[in-house]
Amino acid sequence: MITDRRNLMLGMVSLAALGTLARPTPAQAASRTQLAQSGALSLRTLESEQTSASILASKAVGILVFPNIVKAGFVIGAQSGDGVLFRDKVPTSYFNLSSASFGLEAGVQSFAYALFFMNHGALHYLHQSAGWSLGGDPNIVVLDKGAAASFDTTTLSKDVYAIPYSQQGLMAGISLQGSKITQIHPDA
Repeated sequence: MITDRRNLMLGMVSLAALGTLARPTPAQAASRTQLAQSGALSLRTLESEQTSASILASKAVGILVFPNIVKAGFVIGAQSGDGVLFRDKVPTSYFNLSSASFGLEAGVQSFAYALFFMNHGALHYLHQSAGWSLGGDPNIVVLDKGAAASFDTTTLSKDVYAIPYSQQGLMAGISLQGSKITQIHPDA
């Protein structure tokens, strides 16, 4: 009983702390210019490190780049980061990715994600949804380094491909499942 209360209190304190970490205050929020610059740099880095990203970029109708997602947790976890959508290498709109989780987890990490939209229907869904919950439609495939190594233009059959990269920190695993992407309107 005491252990359950202690765990509940720790979880509540963790959730409060994560809420503060997960979403920057307006004074800390990145501007559109900053997001576009960091997103473009992050995407260039990914393409130079992984051939599959270059292949996807050449075929994609849009690329949504989250250059810095922060994930933190102690029993209760959260992750959040802002990103930019590029169409023909031009930033067109901005999004936030966020999620919360509960379970056996502890630590803090940061990472980047690039989502390659391979058709106009998937891109339209991103813009028309009031928040895209990843794991539902359109179909998405996450490419880790092993899967990306055997990737070529003849295997392109999904709506969206996601590539995690630049992982740093002390938390095992990166997951998009259950994350929600919503459009944001940062200051210029």
